[in-house]
Amino acid sequence: MLVLDALPLLPHLPPDGSIVDLGSGAGTPAIPLAVARPESRFLLVEASRKKAGFLDVVCRELMLANVDVLHARAEDLGRMPAHRERYDALTARAVAELSVLAEYALPLLKVGGVALFPKGSRARLEAARAGPALSLLGGAATVYELTPPPGSQIVVVRKMMPTPASYPRRPGVPARRPLSAKDLAATPRPAGAR
Repeated sequence: MLVLDALPLLPHLPPDGSIVDLGSGAGTPAIPLAVARPESRFLLVEASRKKAGFLDVVCRELMLANVDVLHARAEDLGRMPAHRERYDALTARAVAELSVLAEYALPLLKVGGVALFPKGSRARLEAARAGPALSLLGGAATVYELTPPPGSQIVVVRKMMPTPASYPRRPGVPARRPLSAKDLAATPRPAGAR
């Protein structure tokens, strides 16, 4: 079932390029997407060493030459020059609320890139609550219905402008203190930004 849940994301991905999957866990949606898109390059990011090891084995067994696995935290990755604003697309399933997920994801995306977050029926509410965080981090969200599975939705976040250098914050801080409208008012934006 998890494989089938991944496939409706394909139309929202660019036809090729670099894609990062955060909190890869058991490998969905990234592994089914990597099988379906051999011309794309995938980086599976997992904070648990044990799960990252499992993903390495799965990718080797499936002979997925277009996939790399990295044991790391998203907050650390977003501060590394080799990864910051380098990816065309990003996926994450069941990682965090959208306001937290935005801080993990947007620093990794190029301007013009897209983040795909499969969510349940509460996706529109989550997207509305995450509005200040998305705006601060340079993104804008649209919610689409997914079929299959019925009743599922996907939040598609487009990266409209660079993410301020102060984000992501230290590991653990985004989850403990999600960004809010107060943070938006306090963070200076580059010239020309809204």
